[in-house]
Amino acid sequence: MSGHSKWSTIKHKKSAQDAKRGKIFTKLTKEIMVAARLGGGDPSANPRLRAAIQAAKSENMPKDKIERAIKKGTGEIEGERYEEIQYEGYGPGGVAILVESMTDNRQRTVADLRHLFSKHGGNLGEPGSVAWMFEKKGLIVIEKEAVDEDTLMTVALEAGADDLNEEDDIWEVHTDPSAFEEVKSAIEGEGISFQSAKVTMVPKNVVKVEDEKQASQLLRLMDALEDHGDVQNVYANFDIPGELLEKVA
Repeated sequence: MSGHSKWSTIKHKKSAQDAKRGKIFTKLTKEIMVAARLGGGDPSANPRLRAAIQAAKSENMPKDKIERAIKKGTGEIEGERYEEIQYEGYGPGGVAILVESMTDNRQRTVADLRHLFSKHGGNLGEPGSVAWMFEKKGLIVIEKEAVDEDTLMTVALEAGADDLNEEDDIWEVHTDPSAFEEVKSAIEGEGISFQSAKVTMVPKNVVKVEDEKQASQLLRLMDALEDHGDVQNVYANFDIPGELLEKVA
């Protein structure tokens, strides 16, 4: 996870540009709609919807937009119907990439993604080609300055976390998806602020990318995929050395 975590940290520090806020809201709206359609409009009884609402609030999405998205999902008001599709492929250097999308036109989406992979030195693969390299985990990312290792380890492990990893200037708390909410609540309860907290796909192993051209191509591909309107999440198993990552990012 390390390389991709560093990339996510760099993007977080840059912050979301106002020009992209509309795209962020679109992705959040889709997630809320699908969560509400699949599990109902009551967040207290729908963990996925509850997490989607929390993510929307963290991006300062207006309350009325959140409520409207829930109603579209439950069918109270008319709205688009999106299907969830997972795409798999390889980037420069043989890096495995997993793309989660929500789309109302799968032909358009697959054509667009195939073009993006090809344009940036990768290729779109067959279903099952890379998914086995990832596992679903809760991931809470905390800046080191927010808490010392002993305190965080005690709080996280007592709440049911699986592991605590150190990556440059951040801590990574890993949990089983079923324990994620409890661990997150325990960390919040101690007044420890975190950079991000979500259930994500974590690679079982990483591919080191030390060639500058490949690293640059790979990050351009990641950017292009994440910027696509039908893409919700992108996961990859690259590990680019910190100094090179800062340079090409």
